[in-house]
Amino acid sequence: MQANLYALGAIALWASLAALGVSLTHVPPFLLTGIALIIGSIPAWPFVLRDPTQWRVPLRTLALGVYGLFAYHFLLFIALRHAPAVEANLVNYLWPLFIVVLSPWVLPGVRLRLPHVLAAVLGFGGAAIAIVGGRELSGTLAWGYLPALAAAFIWATYSLLTKRVPAFPTTAIGLFGLVSGVLSLLCHALLEPAVTLQARDWLLLAMLGLGPLGGAFFLWDKALKLGDPRQIGILSYITPLASTALLMVVSGRSFSPSIMLATVMIISAAVMGMRAR
Repeated sequence: MQANLYALGAIALWASLAALGVSLTHVPPFLLTGIALIIGSIPAWPFVLRDPTQWRVPLRTLALGVYGLFAYHFLLFIALRHAPAVEANLVNYLWPLFIVVLSPWVLPGVRLRLPHVLAAVLGFGGAAIAIVGGRELSGTLAWGYLPALAAAFIWATYSLLTKRVPAFPTTAIGLFGLVSGVLSLLCHALLEPAVTLQARDWLLLAMLGLGPLGGAFFLWDKALKLGDPRQIGILSYITPLASTALLMVVSGRSFSPSIMLATVMIISAAVMGMRAR
């Protein structure tokens, strides 16, 4: 239950990502990601100043952290640039399904049972309905779907592989974010035009960094350390639903029948997955 609460905290923060992102669409994506990730690492700084060994992790552990935080966002932004956004985001939300399905292959002693499979499929169906909102997919073939699929695979495998590397303190997530943020800023310097940020932009970036691109990663790590990745993966299907619902509230739109159906499917999947052993 404690692990599920940490996971729900991360999901709640990730749900605000789209709503905050709408207000920052004028900021180049690598600049946005770099600043937000560096800000997101700040909560770990006081602990590291008191005990520098908190960030003394093996190189392969640091590489795994950068693989998860930097490579995931890099591929996701590439996908959103080269494929229709709704469909690319839908492909990206295969990561909870990958967590459930890949658990037995990555983690020793973990078995995948029929209830986990059924819950994963049901949850993905609900996530698809929440994101697409009942609209038909455009059917456009774009190479951008490939990086979206790769991004989903990276976040799922990163989440699982954190249980295979030597144990590291959750504060090390701050190091992962700091290094990933610097790499993102380097990408901005090389690939994107320079922009001037206003005071409001910095406020929103601070909220983004301390929330979905910062605090959520610390909560997610705690959840993975304490819980069953199969259950957490299924619970993660709440993320696209919550994100869509928050966007509707912010934009003043009413809830559609498709969102109501998605709610039932995702909650049912989460309950089924958490009850499975």
